[in-house]
Amino acid sequence: MPLTESRPIRLLLVDDHAVVRYGLRTLPGPHPRMEVVGEAATRDRAIEEAARLAPDIVLMDVRLPDGSGIEACREIRSARPETRVLFLTSSADDEALLATLFACGQGYLLKEIDEDGLLRAIEAVAAGQSILDAAMTHRMFAQMSAPAPAYTRQTDALSSQEQRILALVAEGRTNKQIAASLSLSDKTVRNYLSQNFQKLQVSHRAHAAALYTRAAPRAKDKNPR
Repeated sequence: MPLTESRPIRLLLVDDHAVVRYGLRTLPGPHPRMEVVGEAATRDRAIEEAARLAPDIVLMDVRLPDGSGIEACREIRSARPETRVLFLTSSADDEALLATLFACGQGYLLKEIDEDGLLRAIEAVAAGQSILDAAMTHRMFAQMSAPAPAYTRQTDALSSQEQRILALVAEGRTNKQIAASLSLSDKTVRNYLSQNFQKLQVSHRAHAAALYTRAAPRAKDKNPR
């Protein structure tokens, strides 16, 4: 649901570089619709501050000292779905872009964006829109619309339980949420994911989820309801 215009957009800044946070902190300036309510330099601190401050939007870097902003995004959105996450990063990484989508982030922008562009992106996300870097999005969807490579057939080798777990990963669920949904332990979920990665010959959950998503229509065709 879009935010109302009766109050400022509350921003939480997450970046491990103090200079970057300083620049972002001064970004709203006299802008009447934005207010920086807090900062964090690590994944764990970002999760804590998001829970404490209840921001409308988190400006999040992808790479953080104690993990990734993508992991933080999953936790923040799981605990408080109304908080939106806009990734602002220097990494033009297709894998990271895919991962942010599966983590239910609302946008992915490169730090080379100018001030006016970032302000417009924040307002757009606050209004309920999703914002992605145009060049990266075009490249990613061109790759995903190409014929599926032969190794996507490896999804057929997954057991029914492995496929159920991967389907939940593709929905952006955390390991903890998957465990609760399937009445499994966190360790069991991790073991299943490790098996999935080995069978699919991937090393990241976003890549595995992308392969599963591309194979899903073919699976439905094989098993019509």
